[in-house]
Amino acid sequence: MTRNLIAALFVALISQIGFTQDLDKTKLDNYFDALEKNDKFMGSVAISHNGTLIYTRSVGYLDVANSQKANKNTKYRIGSISKTFTATLVLKAVEEKKLSLNQTIETFFPSIKNAEKITISNLLNHRSGIHNITSNKDYPEWNTQPKTEKEIVEIISKSGSDFEPDSTANYSNSNYVLLTYILEKAFEKPYADLLEQYITKPVGLTNTYFGGKIDPNSNEANSYTFKGQWIKEQETDSSIPLGAGAIVSTPTDIIRFGEALFSGKVISIASVERMKTSKDGYGMGLFQNSFQEKKAFGHNGGIDGFKSTWGYFPEEGISFALMSNGSNFNTNDVALAILSAIYDKPYDIPEFSAFEVTSADLDQYLGVYSSMQMPLKITITKNENTLIAQATGQPSFPLEATEKDKFHFDQAGVVLEFDPTEKTMILKQGGGEFTFTKE
Repeated sequence: MTRNLIAALFVALISQIGFTQDLDKTKLDNYFDALEKNDKFMGSVAISHNGTLIYTRSVGYLDVANSQKANKNTKYRIGSISKTFTATLVLKAVEEKKLSLNQTIETFFPSIKNAEKITISNLLNHRSGIHNITSNKDYPEWNTQPKTEKEIVEIISKSGSDFEPDSTANYSNSNYVLLTYILEKAFEKPYADLLEQYITKPVGLTNTYFGGKIDPNSNEANSYTFKGQWIKEQETDSSIPLGAGAIVSTPTDIIRFGEALFSGKVISIASVERMKTSKDGYGMGLFQNSFQEKKAFGHNGGIDGFKSTWGYFPEEGISFALMSNGSNFNTNDVALAILSAIYDKPYDIPEFSAFEVTSADLDQYLGVYSSMQMPLKITITKNENTLIAQATGQPSFPLEATEKDKFHFDQAGVVLEFDPTEKTMILKQGGGEFTFTKE
């Protein structure tokens, strides 16, 4: 549900791509074997062609403490892919004359700034100006506790507006939280019931529903971060993300949903076209991505330790969905490997080499580093024999030693190279190099 420096939707520039009829499943299995063996990734993936599943794979554990392995029916929190479901329900409400895209929201939320100017369409396209409450500094202090509609609307109202409605676009989870409440008022039913009535039951999605407290005994995955070992993440209470990020599903179900949606089996094709139409990079619950001449529609998601990516290529009827409940690797690279396999393009099976360090070895790197090339500072600390980095205003992340004075954070493609004698550190990411000096 949140968006930050290390979360990215899959992007690629692939020339002369064409779907391969003979997917090399063995190589793709070897790729995921390498990730699993080295504690780089836990999760599930599915690939479909013209409605037929051609590949599924699950690696890692849904419950680490009890050594409970994930399987193809393991359910994950899908984060912001939930927004595609919510947008679909809003378009259904429009079709049934319960809502209008041009109606403003002051009758629903009179306390929200500019409510008399903000339309339902603005909420769908992230053009409302309403501040994203998950970006609030105090959000981590209360996101695990249940909240009522009154409490959430009050938080959103107090958070204010970032820009004049419809003047630009900026991603805000608040938009889809409010859309959840609007749907419930328009249909006079709980969101969970609407999801079942209009989407999951008609499409036959047996593993998709509005989430609650995670239950591994029901094949629901916990989420984890890796800090030398898999550490269980906190659970955001589902009363907070609602239709912005609280749905639970599987890769197979997401693919089936997408295929039904784009074929006009959930809402009309005309409504789907509205969802696909992009303005300033935002559709209605959909993003558009280009792979040279190939066009994909989909969404990504992230909530707690969960990450998910879904894409549908209408020209060739290709769908893929990737869900992770623990990643110590760049999930963007995992998505690219899947796409490379689909389109018969080269990709490497990663090799991982660990460099043993002691807690005492790490002392020479500790401190606060600043750079003339960028405004943020990076604080280096340690937890036993693991080095920890934290940039200004960002969550901390563990570093893995790969060579002497060299550390990686594969999840974000970050490399840190230290020179203890000169008291410098070079940050490498995305082809850029930035020199930091210890203060």
